Amino acid sequence: MAIISDPLAIGRVIGDVVDYFTPSVKMSVTYNSNRQIFNGHELFPSAVTTKPKVHIHGGDMRSFFTLVMTDPDVPGPSDPYLREHLHWIVTDIPGTTDASFGKEVVSYEMPRPNIGIHRFVFILYKQKRRQTVMKIPTSMDCFDTRKFAAENDLGNPVAAVFFNAQRETAARRR
Repeated sequence: MAIISDPLAIGRVIGDVVDYFTPSVKMSVTYNSNRQIFNGHELFPSAVTTKPKVHIHGGDMRSFFTLVMTDPDVPGPSDPYLREHLHWIVTDIPGTTDASFGKEVVSYEMPRPNIGIHRFVFILYKQKRRQTVMKIPTSMDCFDTRKFAAENDLGNPVAAVFFNAQRETAARRR
């Protein structure tokens, strides 16, 4: 019996958001210049109000990437009937820089989980060429990462990372 140790599989990102893939580049996501995202860690929504820095490691001058940020647990993890909620899309990210040099086609929306613990997933795709992404979603709710990737001929993801967040209450903020 195989032991599954991939944090994306344990966190059900693989399955709920994307199919199994083999990462081929490294991606780091950092909020507020010092809070790097690691799979499964919990962050307070107040710590992720502004868009993060997303660095791609392993690209080259001819590579372009698309970044998608989504919440597959809307409105709540026990009944995510609005799965997924789109939070951000950046396309045409040069392989030697970060997402701030890409084209933001869906503006960053800060996480606002209301019920339960939500996963916020960053998925990175390598584009076949620049300006590949042409079919931009019209709704943030009921977004489908797999469908978006297929419609824009992006193929499998090349990297992904996720964090957890839940609603902050006065008692938790101490």
